[in-house]
Amino acid sequence: MDELIRSELNRSADAISHIDPTQIKAASDAMARSLQGGGQVIFMGNGGSSADAQHIAAELSGRYMMERPAMAGTALSNIAPVTAIGNDYSYDVVFKRQIEANCREGDCVVGLSTSGNSKNVILAMEAAKLRGAVTVTFTGSGGKMKDLADVAVIIPTTETPRVQEGYMVACHAVCGMVEREMFGPKAVFIDRDDTIAPDIPYCNDPEKFNVFDHVPESIKKLNDAGYLVIIVTNQSGIGRGYFDEGTLSRIHEKMKSQIGEAGGRIDDIFYCPHSPEENCSCRKPEIGLGEQAIKKYGIATSRSFMIGDSEKDVEFGKGIGCRTFQVKEGFTFSDAVSEILGS
Repeated sequence: MDELIRSELNRSADAISHIDPTQIKAASDAMARSLQGGGQVIFMGNGGSSADAQHIAAELSGRYMMERPAMAGTALSNIAPVTAIGNDYSYDVVFKRQIEANCREGDCVVGLSTSGNSKNVILAMEAAKLRGAVTVTFTGSGGKMKDLADVAVIIPTTETPRVQEGYMVACHAVCGMVEREMFGPKAVFIDRDDTIAPDIPYCNDPEKFNVFDHVPESIKKLNDAGYLVIIVTNQSGIGRGYFDEGTLSRIHEKMKSQIGEAGGRIDDIFYCPHSPEENCSCRKPEIGLGEQAIKKYGIATSRSFMIGDSEKDVEFGKGIGCRTFQVKEGFTFSDAVSEILGS
């Protein structure tokens, strides 16, 4: 019995792990654009997909992870119109009639179907397109719906329960991205060594640490422009035994003090204490430090930036969805800040 359960869990995990993240990003972008333009996101589906449609609509109109204003999310699952339209006309048009009544140009209409062939959803999606709405589908790998949509999120399986599990995970990811894009703060993620301070290998003495002269004023400019300023730094000297976290804390207190002398502010510092051999998920270019910051502050990464000196920093920034600047000879941290504030 244990092996049967494990097999089912593995099939679910396999389907979820193979969802294309670019499809999830496209779906979240479509919903955010509609909401930003004053539109609404309308969800629909049958049976379990109807329940899922209500669930995700509630994440928007209520909240997902962030305290913020309500967003216009609704589901076409109210029993009165569904049964009235089904009784007076046909179950095939229970969603189409509601779309004709409620959908406007600029709205985003989302259809969920495990088979991808739900006729009433297909007719409603076609009606939504005629009204100038953007259409998004969450389906399995089969069916017609994915080919009709402006944005299709495909769960790569035809096994019904696995499709439902997959598009719930995908929808939750979309909710988080939409929430952050609509209401999250913007941030500048900044590497430390050779970006805002000279690189002193495995620095274990606060007296040896000093930021570059131009850095405090540039960080104040970011503060004044409304950006969170977050340091993300690999500090494997801890894992290698060259210094401890208390020493690192004193170095960072000095860094914050020097920046504060110009009126600047570091909002938070996230560091990886591990050596490369530990194969952790937080050592850049892995995105663990970014994930911690995004979760803590609800950062809108599409409106945020990363500044660093290495290719690992560039990869990290791209991995969390930021525009990234690489400090190098002839292009300083201050130059990067000027680019950000002029963009």
